[in-house]
Amino acid sequence: MNGTAPSVVVSDLVKSFGDFTAVDHISLEAYPGEVFGFLGPNGAGKSTTIRILCGLLRPTSGRATVAGIDVARQPEAVRQKIGYMSQKFSLYNDLRVIENIRFFAGMYSVPEPVLPERADWVLKMAGLEDRRSALTGTLATGWKQRLALGCAVLHRPPILFLDEPTSGVDPISRRNFWELIHLMAAEGVTVFVTTHYMDEAEYCRRLVLLYRGQIVASGSPSELKLEAMKGELLLVECEQVGKALELLQTGPGVLDAAIFGNSIHVVVTRAAEAMPGLTKYLSERSIAVSKMEPISPTLEDVFVSVTSRRGESPEEISVQ
Repeated sequence: MNGTAPSVVVSDLVKSFGDFTAVDHISLEAYPGEVFGFLGPNGAGKSTTIRILCGLLRPTSGRATVAGIDVARQPEAVRQKIGYMSQKFSLYNDLRVIENIRFFAGMYSVPEPVLPERADWVLKMAGLEDRRSALTGTLATGWKQRLALGCAVLHRPPILFLDEPTSGVDPISRRNFWELIHLMAAEGVTVFVTTHYMDEAEYCRRLVLLYRGQIVASGSPSELKLEAMKGELLLVECEQVGKALELLQTGPGVLDAAIFGNSIHVVVTRAAEAMPGLTKYLSERSIAVSKMEPISPTLEDVFVSVTSRRGESPEEISVQ
């Protein structure tokens, strides 16, 4: 990327637990200053991959380097180059805010002379300047989240791994958190984040979609929506949504159909050509359509589309 060496390189990585393969031959690269997203449902292999990259799990096969360091051969050296934040925030609830900051500063070997400045930065970023002596367990979830982020980057690491960092956090706190992430990326930090929130993936510069341990699509959010989805998308609103979905899944020219809220998203080859036939098809089966129109796909549409095709083709779908 513009001649810059990647900060994270994953090559044919595999992690198995007995007969179960959690990470199945994945390869990717992430670069300095990039917000790189891992998107997929729970159990897709996101957290397992993160733990391997953080030197917390040894891969079964394949290779991964972080900041040029082999994660399997030198896990301790890797951990000195990264910040890590999990969905549980890794904070000690029975410690005061400032005590958590001091604890993590010690864990990351932050030099004593710079600790006051670093601690003040964390308190300001987290909005906890007036609550430095409060017990961490009494904080609202959004504040805990920002405190955990600050503790994870006290040592100013060049690479930051965030594993489902906004799970259970309210929407306003989620947005504020992402603003902080982009500020860090603007300073050159590689931010590697996992999420199962499709809307959050829009904040990433590039991302991969994971499903059953495999990468099923990769690219920027706009690339994925434009190119990874085969066909065009129709919004269908009608009564008897369940029955209509069942009919549409085997309807003429329909590639895929899924319920989205109170409507149905239908993938067809060409939207303009498909609409008259589908309206007639449903009408003949006593389903009155109140609205049918072409729409732009969301990342959730893309994810549903590419995962539904996994039974048809084993190849990775890539728009890089």
